[in-house]
Amino acid sequence: MTISVYAPALVGDDGRPLAIVHGMERAFPGLRLEWTTSERDDLIPLPHRDEWVESGRTDGGFPFLCNDDDSHPVTLFGLENPNGLYAEGPPHFEVHASLPLDTAGSEATADVLAAVGEGARAYWGHATPSNAAVEISRQTIDPVRKPGVPPRGLPALRFPEYNRAPEIPRRLGWLNYWSAAAAQAIGFPDPARDTELLSRSRRTATGGWVVQLTDAPLDLDNSSHLSALRRAYERFPEIGGRSSP
Repeated sequence: MTISVYAPALVGDDGRPLAIVHGMERAFPGLRLEWTTSERDDLIPLPHRDEWVESGRTDGGFPFLCNDDDSHPVTLFGLENPNGLYAEGPPHFEVHASLPLDTAGSEATADVLAAVGEGARAYWGHATPSNAAVEISRQTIDPVRKPGVPPRGLPALRFPEYNRAPEIPRRLGWLNYWSAAAAQAIGFPDPARDTELLSRSRRTATGGWVVQLTDAPLDLDNSSHLSALRRAYERFPEIGGRSSP
């Protein structure tokens, strides 16, 4: 399960990296992100993890963290992306995590996504099984830079310069984190139109939303899951820069 959230760039003594780490540990029972890896992928324990995260603020993010469980690996890191999330936008902060796609991981995903999104003060984000995430990434095309046809009849998504604001998500996933500003930008919720989505949605502490498209983790080989993803894109034409001229 891959988790990605997109937020304003870190500034100064920004407390968000530790808020993300602590929030993720609280959201996943028993999780301790107290290791990192060497260039040879050897595990390195971090007895002073919090201090290490604070002092390891390089490249506008925070360094790689993981648990000590090869059979159920959990990872987390943050970085600054020099590109903007919208036309002529400034650099932004990205957080990427992975959870095992097992019962415990799937059950914790919504709580982890909310914790990471809130800790990062993210605009938006998503949690999606890796196979589906790869196909969804192929929706973003451009006649010159990335020609092609989106998979499975999904709509074509556009590059960030076609986005009118950073709050507008660039894509959908199985679970979607939308800040209060993102939800407002795309018109969610509409009680008359979003009954199905609201049945699988929850509010966050800051007034945002975690919106789940399907009961089980998204599987694009499942026709009902593919239909749910298509319906969500139809419902929110702003997503992916599709409403821009």
